[in-house]
Amino acid sequence: MFRGSQPSSQPVVSFQQRRMKPPTPHLPCEVLSLAFLGLRQPLSLRSAVMVKTAKRLSGLTDFTVRCPGVTMLCTLFLLLLALGTVQTTRPCFPGCQCEEETFGLFDSFSLIRVDCSSLGPHIVPVPIPLDTAHLDLSSNRLETVNESVLGGPGYTTLAGLDLSHNLLTSITPTAFSRLRYLESLDLSHNGLAALPAEVFTSSPLSDINLSHNRLREVSISAFTTHSQGRALHVDLSHNLIHRLLPYPARASLSAPTIQSLNLSWNRLRAVPNLRDLPLRYLSLDGNPLATINPGAFMGLAGLTHLSLASLQGILQLPPHGFRELPGLQVLDLSGNPKLKWAGAEVFSGLGLLQELDLSGSSLVPLPETLLHHLPALQSVSVGQDVQCRRLVREGAYHRQPGSSPKVVLHCGDTQESARGPDIL
Repeated sequence: MFRGSQPSSQPVVSFQQRRMKPPTPHLPCEVLSLAFLGLRQPLSLRSAVMVKTAKRLSGLTDFTVRCPGVTMLCTLFLLLLALGTVQTTRPCFPGCQCEEETFGLFDSFSLIRVDCSSLGPHIVPVPIPLDTAHLDLSSNRLETVNESVLGGPGYTTLAGLDLSHNLLTSITPTAFSRLRYLESLDLSHNGLAALPAEVFTSSPLSDINLSHNRLREVSISAFTTHSQGRALHVDLSHNLIHRLLPYPARASLSAPTIQSLNLSWNRLRAVPNLRDLPLRYLSLDGNPLATINPGAFMGLAGLTHLSLASLQGILQLPPHGFRELPGLQVLDLSGNPKLKWAGAEVFSGLGLLQELDLSGSSLVPLPETLLHHLPALQSVSVGQDVQCRRLVREGAYHRQPGSSPKVVLHCGDTQESARGPDIL
């Protein structure tokens, strides 16, 4: 995916450089402590507890740990995992490949990845080892998935499941009900036309990929998961979505914890109602948006990254169109050659915006009052390989007390040597 935002000293990563990526997560020490105790258990018993922990700690440099009161225990557990991993093959169902990765001191902890892709629909239900962490069933021409297909021994410990590039047109409401540790689910490149209500409620999912399907109308409540507050990242790009049903205000379950939402290349003609979601990343690229109505981003004060690139219908941005997004840091308006200014007031209220992409649009030359409305702006992309950066110009003489330095935008070619400055 993807929460209020504060100014950050870290460099902002653009949409071109980064696919919506969740921030570095924190693991509660209770999980690490339980996993550490699990090292002493037989493989078949400890897997359900530890598979999720090892999956998230396999890249130790990407995670931080909060361990109040038991720092030594957490440090010891991390040390055990950091001592190295060994990857080996093991006996597997005919046609499948099973790879085992062992972790920690004396190879005391193992994970199994099973690849049963491109074998055909006869492969399911396929028996898998009891300690399987990831199962790949992609490209098998599967037409349906239900509880019996995903309910055998070994499935309850799955942390990742790949069902992409199949022929799925429907999913039963209880298909994933036994996958109590599932974190990542890939259903992309299928023919799904609808999602059952509460289909994901039994699993602690953090990543759901539904791109390249045939979804037309999607309810936000379908993404209610057993996540216990963990950030959820949802990819709905390249569907046929023309309507996104908002989460009911009086629903019995808490609102989905969607932090990152990719709705690019659908058929949305208006910004959907996403209020009350803890969104930080939102992409509406390639939709036929006709306009951005006042209040379109109401309830999304925590949004930090917004992409509106390659819109197919919008011709003008209204004044104050983004004022409900005080925490926005990155705004992508690239690839909109017909987009016109309605004055620099378009960006009114974006006091924390650091990066603006206007490449491939007609929103140049830049208005002289741009920096007045965007006091935190650091860079603006205005064309292919042309970027403007914020500079503070000091005069030949010392400033008078109480005066402010002159802030300008210096534009240059990012590929070649800097050419003559184009200064606002």
